[in-house]
Amino acid sequence: MANQWLKARQTKYAAYAATYILVVLAAVVLVNVLSDRFHKSYDATSNKQYSLSGQTTKIVKSLKQPATITYFDQSTRFRDGKDLLDEYAGLSPKVKVEYVDPDKNPQAAREAGIRNLGTAVVQIGAKKEEAKSMTEEGVTGAFIRDLKSSTRTVCFVSGSGEHQIDDSNREGLSRFKDLLSKDNYESKTINLLQTADVPGDCTTLVVAGPTRNYEQPEVDAIKKYVEGGGRALLTLDAPLKAGRSGIADNDALASVLQGWGVTLNKDLILDLNPIGQLVGVGPTVALVTQYESQPIVSEMKGTATGFPLSRSLEVKSTDKTSVQKLFDSSSSSLATTNLSSSAVNVNDPKNKKGPLTIAAAGSYNTGKENSQGRFVVVGSSSWLDNGFIDFNGNNDLALNTINWLSSDEDLISIRPKEREDRRITMTRAQLGWVRATSQFLLPGIVVIAGIAVWWKRR
Repeated sequence: MANQWLKARQTKYAAYAATYILVVLAAVVLVNVLSDRFHKSYDATSNKQYSLSGQTTKIVKSLKQPATITYFDQSTRFRDGKDLLDEYAGLSPKVKVEYVDPDKNPQAAREAGIRNLGTAVVQIGAKKEEAKSMTEEGVTGAFIRDLKSSTRTVCFVSGSGEHQIDDSNREGLSRFKDLLSKDNYESKTINLLQTADVPGDCTTLVVAGPTRNYEQPEVDAIKKYVEGGGRALLTLDAPLKAGRSGIADNDALASVLQGWGVTLNKDLILDLNPIGQLVGVGPTVALVTQYESQPIVSEMKGTATGFPLSRSLEVKSTDKTSVQKLFDSSSSSLATTNLSSSAVNVNDPKNKKGPLTIAAAGSYNTGKENSQGRFVVVGSSSWLDNGFIDFNGNNDLALNTINWLSSDEDLISIRPKEREDRRITMTRAQLGWVRATSQFLLPGIVVIAGIAVWWKRR
């Protein structure tokens, strides 16, 4: 009887075990099937390093026709590109990813002009573009080049002490030029004194911090260009007079901007927020963390930007223009009109209290259909140079500005993120403390706790 009960009990346990095993196997199979069909992942990095950026998401989800990404590599190395490319395929059903081994299908590789393994080609319609690198930046750049049919040129004015696009020093704009090329913009330098007219192939004109006064023909050329439907970014620093090389007032150009509804104040913004010291900048760099709803900055909430040696602006719309401020300095900032001395009295009653407008964007009504002029005025130019454009969100703001001026609003977003250096640098004393803690203190606590438990049980 007991033997039969034991057998019955064993049978019951065996049935339970078999049921549990079948349930676990079914769950494992279901998870594998779902993971194969649906690409889902969780990015736990602080800056979402392994997630596609907002710009990529916007571009891919707005596709109006199918896109094919073809990855060329050896079959055993397809996994090198699969993780990234599956992210694109997961954004839209219009995106298809194909994998080609050039050794097994040399004809396809030859037709695509593939010279190196590990290369992706993006095709939208009849257009094909090779990704410059197997990164989000490279693949998204190929999407952008496919979608943009015409060449867009950003023209930088030179001849009056502006920042130069071919200068790789701290005050140059070579880094900005590289960023523009990734959004498929060409860059070139023009001299308005030589032609007194903005060339017709300029999609956008950039005035990058002139230190000397523009002559009247230059000013007239800029005015004619914008009022005729052109697009311009004008960055004009505070007219400082201290030091060996001062910055000219540029009154003629300021007068044109005032006619468009943007008044350049002859002052210098000082940001007294102590957070500036924590991020390594002084009071002459105005920090911005809050933005208006204008398309250039609407997606920059939670991103900080910095503007060295900035002046304040006053904005208002006119009968021909519609002007909107982009952002202000912090409430802890002030503006001084003492521009001829490096010593500033922060308690001077003549100082203007913040927040103070630093940048504005406007549209000019030309009276012609589909021919609207656009302009952006920023009271600082150094935020674009090599020494500062990589400060937090400055590069995003710079590209967003060019996108809006060029009517490329679909590109406005936060760009692919560069990898952060998360290494910890410690002093010799800190290293000694970490070593002592890990080798002696923590093991000692465990030993003492063990002895205490043993003694209590004894």
